[in-house]
Amino acid sequence: MRMTMTRRVVMAAAAATLAFSGSAQAEGHQVLDDLHFIIPGGAGGGWDGTARGTGEALTKSGLVGSASYENMSGGGGGKAIGYMIENADSLDNTLMVNSTPIVIRSLTGVFPQSFRDLTLVAGTIGDYAALVVPADSDIEGMDGLLAAYSEQGPDFAVGGGSVPGGMDHLVAAMVMQAAGEDPTALNYIPYDAGGKAMAGMLSGEIDALSTGFSEAIALAEQGEVRILGVTAEERVPAYDTAPTFMEQGIDTSFVNWRGFFAAPGASDEKVAQYISALEAMYETDAWEEVRARNGWVNIFNPGDDFRSFLVDQEKVIGDLMTELGFL
Repeated sequence: MRMTMTRRVVMAAAAATLAFSGSAQAEGHQVLDDLHFIIPGGAGGGWDGTARGTGEALTKSGLVGSASYENMSGGGGGKAIGYMIENADSLDNTLMVNSTPIVIRSLTGVFPQSFRDLTLVAGTIGDYAALVVPADSDIEGMDGLLAAYSEQGPDFAVGGGSVPGGMDHLVAAMVMQAAGEDPTALNYIPYDAGGKAMAGMLSGEIDALSTGFSEAIALAEQGEVRILGVTAEERVPAYDTAPTFMEQGIDTSFVNWRGFFAAPGASDEKVAQYISALEAMYETDAWEEVRARNGWVNIFNPGDDFRSFLVDQEKVIGDLMTELGFL
């Protein structure tokens, strides 16, 4: 089962020119005077870091004159989405950041809106998912994990830092389903956060952990975990010793994208400006500094490509959640 963006991976070394009232150069050509970011969660989270890192790169590179930020927690992201819809006429030069949970939480009714109620601008970065075991585990690859799972049955536990039906659970279930196992039989143990889940694995409460690939890299570099598989279609250069699930015969891929939305009714001209600024950003030193600092994967997926990906992701996640009994 694949859930990967139809995407253009933006290479830092590319020298691109962009169509926007002539050409917008990567450095020094201001596309927007100002840009305001709505962040659906609190300070310090993934959405907050993505918005502020993007604003930092856009302003330092001269593509945007100034950037401002507004944290708007509530309703699992629903408060910010409602704000974008209700105040659409007054939200010029405003973007809201979001990610895969807008699909999951819309499906489960956490909020009544979906991505269709907003103007899609672009998916900009991604983080793959991974399954890991303790570094001293006897399990060395997915063959070993599946053998242990077959032998132990429901006693074999996989944990994650999200609720049942959340992203870590869905990724683990997707991998097991692609490996020919019943995804509903997986013994998934939820933890309040990824750090607690990691502590649970290291203490022996769970046998394996479903987590974000960037988090897995940090733990592997510290010698705490072994990465059994990553949900990329090809090995990721940032940690190319980690095998993909696909190369191990498990046909599944997934990326937790993050990207930006404008208010409903935004003009085509305004959306073109947003896309031009974001696309030019990838070619700047300022962005590479932000990206490397955060361990993000560059993914540029604008406009209609973004919509097609979200429609596909919604179907794949919806089908799996239905099979697992969450819908």
